[in-house]
Amino acid sequence: MSTQTGPALDTPPRGHALVPGPRGLPLLGNLPQFGKNPLAFFELLRGRGDMVRWRFGRNRCVFISDPECIGELLTETERTFDQPQLGVAFRAVLGNGIIVARGRDWRRKRSLVQPSVRPKQVKSYAATMASSAVELADAWSDGERVDIKREMAALTQKIAVRTIFGVDTPADSEAMGRAMDVAQLEIGKEFAGIGALLPDWMPTPGRARIRKAAAVIDSEVGRVVARHRDGETERPDLLSRLLSAVDESGERLSDEEIRDETVTLYIGGHETTSSTLVWAWYLLSRNPRVRAALAEELDRVLGDREPGFDDYAQLTYTQSVVKETLRLYPTIWLITGVAKEGARLGGLPIEEGTRVWSSQWSTHRDARWFPEPEEFRPERWDAENGDEIAEYAWFPFGGGPRVCLGTRFAMVESVLVLAVLARRFELDVEPGVIEPVPSLTLQPDRDVLATVRAR
Repeated sequence: MSTQTGPALDTPPRGHALVPGPRGLPLLGNLPQFGKNPLAFFELLRGRGDMVRWRFGRNRCVFISDPECIGELLTETERTFDQPQLGVAFRAVLGNGIIVARGRDWRRKRSLVQPSVRPKQVKSYAATMASSAVELADAWSDGERVDIKREMAALTQKIAVRTIFGVDTPADSEAMGRAMDVAQLEIGKEFAGIGALLPDWMPTPGRARIRKAAAVIDSEVGRVVARHRDGETERPDLLSRLLSAVDESGERLSDEEIRDETVTLYIGGHETTSSTLVWAWYLLSRNPRVRAALAEELDRVLGDREPGFDDYAQLTYTQSVVKETLRLYPTIWLITGVAKEGARLGGLPIEEGTRVWSSQWSTHRDARWFPEPEEFRPERWDAENGDEIAEYAWFPFGGGPRVCLGTRFAMVESVLVLAVLARRFELDVEPGVIEPVPSLTLQPDRDVLATVRAR
């Protein structure tokens, strides 16, 4: 799948002006163009201007590319913009978890979930992140050929199962992992295809596969929750913290709510980090200068020892590698909101019910905010000598009140895993371009095969 869109308009309108997008079809609007290649379509819209009108089926939409407007969308969510009603495919997997919930229900769930992922708690999970990566490093050998996509998925599954569920049974991660792979693939197909316009009650083969995968997820989560309820009362894992959390009225999360939040945390702690690490190895393999600079920092900061949480702040270049990876290949590639009465963007009124879209993929690759946007250049994130980056020009974890609660968890996990593995090995990814596929997260379009080289 190519993300190239051809030349944009010579002088696209910029600033706070609503401009028309490409002409759509009756009933379908611009859905065929979007469905063929969502990332390329967003780049096409960006070429039209900073605020572009288009149609998703019959739904009125505005696509925004200006960081100021993106910031308004993110910070005004819950006030003048609503979380959109996600389709049946999303709800089958995520239920009514914190990503989907709205209003008072969202605020209650956020207050219950947030304490589980505060910096103090993330610090307590760091040792598990590092030790799990060490186990993988010990299993690799010089000259071995590996599938990085499979290796990173297995590793982040192990970390997620250990930190969220507090167990270490391979069946837990394998069953959940297989079900999540199916669900993610089918969600992507439905979201970008005609299924996005079909009513929830209409059966399709894809929806049947999603429901089957969701049933596996429900079964696995239910089994582990039951084990926790019958076991020890004081445990350090995320699930135990959720089970003991109490809201301001003294109520705990119900079993259904526990399921939804556990799955949400699992996706955030496994799917997103796995994808980020795969893209990082791909970029490092194709940029020897960056790989050498990363190795220099790891040798200087760590020497012959494995990293821990206290090393995170010192591994500034490693952090920059992760940030730059998230710029070029943002795991979450799309954020939307629905305008309420009185909504405005850039000083302009947005009609109630209009769906506003922004894309990390498109904005992160805009040369106005990131010089040489296609270049993998971690130095742009250097605190003293890096580029001046506009607020909300980089938003891989969203922003505002609904910013991803797992941001700290994901950054620490990515940095520590990369530090453990890159200190010992280089991965030479086989030649050939790997294209991103936008599904629930941004995934490589094929296996990512590489040769392990001991440093």
